[in-house]
Amino acid sequence: MKKRTIIAALALGISILAGAQEKETIKDWARTDFYAERNATVTTKPKAVFMGDSITDNWGNRTHPEFFTDNNFLGRGISGQTTVQMLIRFRPDVIDLHPKYVVILAGTNDIAQNIGPVSKEIILKNIQSMCELAKANKIKPILCSILPAYRFGWRKELTPANDVIEMNKMIEAYAKSAKIPYVDYHSAMKDERNGLPEKYAKDGIHPNIDGYAIMEEIILKYIR
Repeated sequence: MKKRTIIAALALGISILAGAQEKETIKDWARTDFYAERNATVTTKPKAVFMGDSITDNWGNRTHPEFFTDNNFLGRGISGQTTVQMLIRFRPDVIDLHPKYVVILAGTNDIAQNIGPVSKEIILKNIQSMCELAKANKIKPILCSILPAYRFGWRKELTPANDVIEMNKMIEAYAKSAKIPYVDYHSAMKDERNGLPEKYAKDGIHPNIDGYAIMEEIILKYIR
C-alpha cells in the first residue's frame, strides 16, 4: 500500500472514531437530564425518593401518583435502566434532593441484559455503591427485592425467575450485613412459577394498581 493511501486510510479511521466519540459525548447514556427540570422545582425536602426503572416510573408518574404526592415522596424511575445507570444519576436525582430516605428498587433490567450481560456480583456492587453514597450524605437507604419475573416480553429467550431469586438473596444478605432495611415484595407477589401473576401485572413485569397497592402497604411500614 502506498504511503499516501495509508495516510488517507488513517485519516478516515480517525475521522470515524472522532465522530463516534462525539456522538457518545452528546448522548446522555444515564439520562442524568431526565428529571432536571422537575428537580429544579423541588422546594420542599421530600420524605423519600424512590429510585428505579419503569416499575418506579409507572408507579409515581402514571398508575398511582397520588401515593407519592400524598406522602411527600418523589419517584425517580426511568424505563429500561440498569443499576449502573441509576448509580451515575444518583447524585442529581437523590442526593441533591436531600430526602430522609431513598427506596432502591433495581436489578430487573440488569437480569434482562438491557445493556449486555452483567454478573450478579457487579449488580450488587452497584446497589452497594448507591447505599454507601446515601449513607455518606445522611440519607437512609431502603433496599427492595426485585419483583418476580417469569419472562421478559422484550427478551423472551431468557428465563429470569431463578436469577431474580438468587439476586434477591444477595441483596437481602448485603442489607442484613449493612443494617439496611430489606423490603420483600417478591414473597408477597409471586405465583407458583415465581413470576408476577396477571392479576398484579398484565405483562408479568409492570404492576397494575392492585400490584402497587400491595407494594404500598409493605413499603409504608419502613418509612416513618
